[in-house]
Amino acid sequence: MESLFVIVDLDHAPASASASEAEVHDRDRVVVGVAAEPKDAVEGFDILLTGVPDPPGPWVGCADPHATARQLGHIVETRPAASAALIQVLRMGAGLSIPDRLILESLAYSTLQGGAGFRAWLATAPRRTPRPAETPVRLDREGPRLSITLDRPWVRNAFDAATRDALCEALQVAVADPSIGRVDLYGNGPAFCGGGDLAEFGTSRDPAQAHLVRVQRSPGALLHRCAPRVTAHLHGACVGAGIELAAFAGRVVAAPDTVIRLPEIGMGLIPGAGGTASIPVRVGRERTAYLALSGVELSVREALHWGLVDAISEVDDVTSDPQEALRH
Repeated sequence: MESLFVIVDLDHAPASASASEAEVHDRDRVVVGVAAEPKDAVEGFDILLTGVPDPPGPWVGCADPHATARQLGHIVETRPAASAALIQVLRMGAGLSIPDRLILESLAYSTLQGGAGFRAWLATAPRRTPRPAETPVRLDREGPRLSITLDRPWVRNAFDAATRDALCEALQVAVADPSIGRVDLYGNGPAFCGGGDLAEFGTSRDPAQAHLVRVQRSPGALLHRCAPRVTAHLHGACVGAGIELAAFAGRVVAAPDTVIRLPEIGMGLIPGAGGTASIPVRVGRERTAYLALSGVELSVREALHWGLVDAISEVDDVTSDPQEALRH
């Protein structure tokens, strides 16, 4: 099988490299460009790596870009289906509306749920006992302000089906009621949200039905509809769904201990809570691809520099106007 991964050394690429890379791009490989320093007008690459710290987007800075590129290549080789699906969804999504991006993501996610990569991960993953909550999402209304709190602290607010459904109900209130001028999204306990509840992974036996449910009960779609009024307050672990959903918010405020990660490729999947729709809007598809493929932890300072969060704060930011934040 032809390799799905290509590294291009942009410091030594010929003048005709852009045309040749367009041809590679059309073959749906993962194309990574590497350069000692960021270059202008570089197109047709899925990820761009440089040795310069804190480079401008869409570049990602790393100590040894060639070594990082090789590590990414190894991930693509071990998870080819998920890696290819991720890149294809991100490329195609660039030309779609947010609602259509969510549908595209869900279709790819459901396809991968039936794949060998996900089955292999399930076979080695430890069994977990479900630990549900009677009220997984708590609502508090004070005048025009609605506070929504994920409330399963004993599992770091792991995102299970009951939490998804309860969050949808809460967000439907915000969407339907124009008198709500501000929505604040919190996570109770040591973390905002540690990602999907692993106790439920692999329990769905019908990926096609799961796709329909995912599209019909989409917190991401509802967050998108009321985004200008929403502030997400992050702290601790923001893994998978924890950052995918928060990125829809008009304003994202993070505590200094916030750590962000997208682990799904390692499971043979892609982000499935809306991350391929929400995160590229904030950081671009190239940096989104890097986060998802590498699975690395992104510090809160890096997230601020990239624009994935808007502010770092020790205390709740309840006075800023999220609509005003969007205008700046």
